[in-house]
Amino acid sequence: MGIAIFQLFIYLSITLLLVIPLGWYIAKVLEGKPLAIERVIARWSGIDLNTQMDWKQYLLTMLLVNLFGMLTVYAVQRLQYYLPLNTQHFKGIAPGLAFNTAASFTTNTDWQAYSGESAMSYFTQTFALTTQQFLSVATGLALMAAFIRGLVRSETNKLGNYWQDMIRSILYIFLPLSILFALILVSQGVIQNFKPYESIVSLDNPQVTQQIPMGPVASMVAIKQLGTNGGGFFAANSAHPFENPNAVTNYLEMLAIILIPAALCYTFGILVNDRRQGWVLLIAMLIIFIPLALISMHTEQIGNPLLNSLQIENIGNMEGKEQRIGPLYSALWGAVTTATSNGSVNYMFDSAMPISGFVYMVLMDMGGVIFGGVGCGIYGTLLIVIITVFVAGLMVGRTPEYLGKKIEPYEMKLVSFIALILSLMVVFCTAIACSTSAGAAATHNPGAHGFSEILYAFTSMRNNNGSAFAGLNVNTDFYNILGGIVILIGRYWLIIGLLAVANSLAAKKRIPAGIGTLPTHDSTFLLFLISVIIVVGTLSFLPVLALGPLVEHLTLWATL
Repeated sequence: MGIAIFQLFIYLSITLLLVIPLGWYIAKVLEGKPLAIERVIARWSGIDLNTQMDWKQYLLTMLLVNLFGMLTVYAVQRLQYYLPLNTQHFKGIAPGLAFNTAASFTTNTDWQAYSGESAMSYFTQTFALTTQQFLSVATGLALMAAFIRGLVRSETNKLGNYWQDMIRSILYIFLPLSILFALILVSQGVIQNFKPYESIVSLDNPQVTQQIPMGPVASMVAIKQLGTNGGGFFAANSAHPFENPNAVTNYLEMLAIILIPAALCYTFGILVNDRRQGWVLLIAMLIIFIPLALISMHTEQIGNPLLNSLQIENIGNMEGKEQRIGPLYSALWGAVTTATSNGSVNYMFDSAMPISGFVYMVLMDMGGVIFGGVGCGIYGTLLIVIITVFVAGLMVGRTPEYLGKKIEPYEMKLVSFIALILSLMVVFCTAIACSTSAGAAATHNPGAHGFSEILYAFTSMRNNNGSAFAGLNVNTDFYNILGGIVILIGRYWLIIGLLAVANSLAAKKRIPAGIGTLPTHDSTFLLFLISVIIVVGTLSFLPVLALGPLVEHLTLWATL
């Protein structure tokens, strides 16, 4: 346990050292004046960067951009056989899978029901999927900026300009960071080429040849981690040595996953002119994340208790893991990728100990607010803050206010309706899958573990995470179509409610803090916020979690 604590301490310490400079830089980018290069891009694209948009204009523009992106990704997949950079002559993707993948990458979910090296051409992987990884993460950051403006501005209906937020996010944040990170990854052995697959002769049998997949991997890995996308070039994702070749890349990729979501807490503090507010959010995230990560690390380090009775040296749970990575860093990666809505994996979660699966699902069930995805983690957390302020204000008899804005029944109805629908969606879809032959037939394991595979799938898709228990065959029409719908609702239902709340807050007058104002930057509010996150995030899912990973854990130990 001491080793786990030490490794987690080092990891988070380096992350926190980078939070302030990166958070400050992002704040300057989002609120800076337009530069010449932005005006040139706007002129060539025929868009207006000067007009401030209300929430409906902002929403409509975002939806149209996302719809165009989704249709493009779908079309490229279906037509990839006729498009360039298809060295392996892959055929077009089936309609159901193409729909699921297009919905997934457009929404920053990057759920993958395919094996990239055996299904997708280089053109599809780069032009369609990697491009959407940039656009989807920039959308999340733009929406965060719009919501913060709703908190900061008063007596207006303007939330900014979507085009400007998108261009700045890509041009000054994600593109330069991705280029730098890709170069570092290439220096460590991550491949980046457009060569045909290599054929090699087996050392065991000279008559046998094996194909080694090639491709522009480093460029995709860079944005998949920095943008909390998670979609990998290969089916094995970051367990593949061409995506994650050594301990250095493993650590740097883990750092890249959490870096921007953590830094955005500091960005939030700068943008609302009260850095204490940003630190409260970051500390709340750490207080919830650290014990859950340690539980998973400790569980994987202990390993399977059934091995003890076989007189086999127990070096931890190594099933489904890379020996070069080991159980501790595998478990830490699992906690980081589910906490941040990233979804990339460096081991197969289907082989994790039941408690680790429980931890990963709990982190996702909290709505992606424990760091969460880039942008969406902050605005998701702020919606929980609104619930916290409202409940706390009523409990102590003080006016529910946040950053000088009254939190009234209208905002609470919107936030509550968002949370209710999204929570019910996971449980409802899991029930459908378990009760129909099309859903249940995809499981490769009986009992509680098979149930966990289905529950994890819909939890991941609803929360735009993208990771999976690999034992579930999700490349079926049932999971592709239903999963794609869940992915789209999970992303855009939240966004619609978010911008409606932002519009309501922006229209309000700013109220000076008084004796009846509830402080939202002290330790009391911090503890209450943590409590609300845990209750709202896990209460609805505790019964189904008990039927899955918790039952499996108790069954495992009961056999001893």
